[in-house]
Amino acid sequence: MKANPLKAKGFVPGDMSQENYDRIDLHRPYVDDIVLVGESGQPLHRELDLIDVWFDSGAMPYAQIHYPFENREALDKRVVYPADFIAEGVDQTRGWFFTLHAIATMVFDSVAYKAVISNGLVLDKNGLKMSKRLGNAINPFDNIEKYGADAVRWYMITNSQPWDNLKYDEAGVQEVARSFFGKLYQTYSFLAMYANVDGWHFEEPEVAMSQRSEMDRWILSSLNSLIRDVEQSYENYEPTRAGRLIQSFVIDNVSNWFVRLSRKRFWGGEMSIDKLSAYQTLYTCLETVARLMAPIAPFYADQLYRDLHSVTAPEGSSEELLPSVHLATFPVAADALIDKEQESRMALAQQITSMVLSLRKKEQIIVRQPLARIAIPAIDREQQMRIEAVKQLILDEVNVKTLEFVEGAGLLTKKVKCNFRTMGKKFGKLMKDVNAAVTALSQEQIAELETGHLPLTLPTGDAITVDLEDVEIFSEDIPGWTVANEGALTVALDITVTDELRNEGIARELVKRIQNLRKDSGFEITDRIAIQLEHNQQTDRAVETFGDYISSQVLADSLTIVDNVDDAAELDFDDFKLKANITRIKL
Repeated sequence: MKANPLKAKGFVPGDMSQENYDRIDLHRPYVDDIVLVGESGQPLHRELDLIDVWFDSGAMPYAQIHYPFENREALDKRVVYPADFIAEGVDQTRGWFFTLHAIATMVFDSVAYKAVISNGLVLDKNGLKMSKRLGNAINPFDNIEKYGADAVRWYMITNSQPWDNLKYDEAGVQEVARSFFGKLYQTYSFLAMYANVDGWHFEEPEVAMSQRSEMDRWILSSLNSLIRDVEQSYENYEPTRAGRLIQSFVIDNVSNWFVRLSRKRFWGGEMSIDKLSAYQTLYTCLETVARLMAPIAPFYADQLYRDLHSVTAPEGSSEELLPSVHLATFPVAADALIDKEQESRMALAQQITSMVLSLRKKEQIIVRQPLARIAIPAIDREQQMRIEAVKQLILDEVNVKTLEFVEGAGLLTKKVKCNFRTMGKKFGKLMKDVNAAVTALSQEQIAELETGHLPLTLPTGDAITVDLEDVEIFSEDIPGWTVANEGALTVALDITVTDELRNEGIARELVKRIQNLRKDSGFEITDRIAIQLEHNQQTDRAVETFGDYISSQVLADSLTIVDNVDDAAELDFDDFKLKANITRIKL
């Protein structure tokens, strides 16, 4: 090469401007004019035989471990190869996905990976591609800074499967941070607060299952079912299902059910077996959840795990000194603790509770207002026995006095409505006759349909079977009652409020307001108090009748009604105000 062909075109070495680089082209055939000189003076020409550059990426499994110069035995014996799975965008089907297998087949007569996850695209909340032009692009780092990396990651994983396109909505991230991570934090704070009061450090031997309450055995059964299901989901490359299972367990089972129904067990008093069991059970749930969620929310899980282990660790635990959740073993399900019948009973209790609370909300009757009766027409003996077993839990949670089983043709009248969209496809030209037959079903036939299926013979002589999933069964409200249906379950609530029930409701309202006053006054949760309430015709009868209940709930040694209250605070009710004074009793 007599002269530099690039300089001949006006190229100036060291000038990084676009104008300077526009003068040259390094592609073929121009690059063939360039001859470099090696250290010993030999000419160096462009390599004539080239392979697709994606084959560099295809060599990744070997290059990353410096094979064959290092780790040869580990790869040859298939200890580190093939990969369990790889993940990339669908555009890599003819690129990385192909070249990985192509090289592996040519060199090792093997596949390069056992599974592949082809990632979908991240779109805006309306399903449109993000772009600056449309103004719908979201800076992920802004959301990470605002909500935390784990909240963003949890939302993206649980919102849709990794291989589906994701409609990214910041409101969804906010909801995940509030509902899931917020509930988890509140549950940990609840445990920490009472554990600090009682000086509990999980130093005692674990309470035997035979000595634990129905509630503890249920949540531990559900926890071990969760471990089994989450492990299966992770192993099947379904992180979305795993995350949703964990989230549902934390919100629905731990926070909204176990903690709510177990609060009184953590309150004052000696460390009984039942109280100790409550502590150990809740700790076990939180510690296990930290390990289950670690692959999706590594930072939050590690903080929760370390906070739990910093002051407590079960006696004899092999992981007592581990500094991080990511060094801990993945939970192993204890099949002996799983009781599916018990889980079914509690799921039914949760469903009935949710239905009653929805009825209260519809009628605008707050939960603190006691009501008299729930009526349920059980579809069979099995359902009735399950409800009987959890009846008291339901009544306590919805604040109703009694739960009765009634015959469908007695208190409640049910009707059936066809789903024409699904049934029309099944029955075609018979649909008119089918609808007439379904509308005219007797209460006994509806009860049979609620078990799943009902055979019918139409006036035309055609024999058909109506499936429960294709119809809507509903009950008519009757005076003084309100009714809800979910599938085969019907619940009726007596909404008549007697004077006695109203007074008990006022007593509960007083408890809530006195508790708030305690908190506003800076009292500790263990402080005993004395209460003075001003005479008021709307509250006096409730205080006289339910005074002992009020005192026990707010840790009051005395509760008196007086004409005038000094240094009074005002307790604000919906339609009146009540003057009150509380003082801390010094022991």
